[in-house]
Amino acid sequence: MSNSTRLRHPAELPFFVFMVVLNVAIIWFIVQAAITLPFLPERFHDSGWATTVRSAFIGLLLLVPGLIVVRETQRAQIRGTAVELSPRQYSELYAVADDFAHKLGLPRRPNIYLANGNGTLNAFAAQATGHDYVVLSNELFVNLYQNNREGLRFILGHELGHIRLHHVALWYQLAVAYSERIPLLGPALSRLREYSCDRHGAHLCPSGATGLVLLASGRYTEHTTDVDELVRQGRRLRGFWVELAQLPQSHPFTVRRLERLFRLGLLHGRLRGAESETTV
Repeated sequence: MSNSTRLRHPAELPFFVFMVVLNVAIIWFIVQAAITLPFLPERFHDSGWATTVRSAFIGLLLLVPGLIVVRETQRAQIRGTAVELSPRQYSELYAVADDFAHKLGLPRRPNIYLANGNGTLNAFAAQATGHDYVVLSNELFVNLYQNNREGLRFILGHELGHIRLHHVALWYQLAVAYSERIPLLGPALSRLREYSCDRHGAHLCPSGATGLVLLASGRYTEHTTDVDELVRQGRRLRGFWVELAQLPQSHPFTVRRLERLFRLGLLHGRLRGAESETTV
């Protein structure tokens, strides 16, 4: 199995192709409905259905410029409100990001920003014209930078995985712009993307389990949480109600994410007696 294949969840690409086909079908239906509308009897022209078709068609025409505006203004806002890492600004993490980008073969080095998360434990990757970037919230940063830099490296690797797999690219977002908003289907694709990016984070930092432990246990307890027991908890996480609760979620359950990475042998270091497998 090649490294690139191992670092992408095996179901992600097939499901993405299905979502692209569905997205094209939705666009085709909108266009066909808009073309047909003028030829319908006049009594239908002011109906609720006709209004919906017109609105959907206008939205389709504005999709590309609208998405570009959102992407560009988001980057502008980040640049104006967050701290950009550089060789003179948190140089150690800047060097880590540079090394990870090189290891992943990224064509351009992403910018890394430290932002005020207002108490949230969050990080995200994004793209604007000619620029890839990652934003780390200060709550996440301060907890891991001083006490557990391995966890922070895992999170950074995860976000760079989104960039490497083109999840933040304009063409990718356009390819699933409509189908991704379908309940259950959109979250399912999102969860597969998260699994793939977890593999990138673990590949780049195999000892970074604390990056996920922090999301499960919260601040201040990531060092006292027993990772062995948390992985065992993940193994027991199954059943009808568990799967039902997972369906609308954009991210897999955290303990399940942790357990799968240990099962794949991508995370290691603190787990005792866990079996390592190569399939999910």
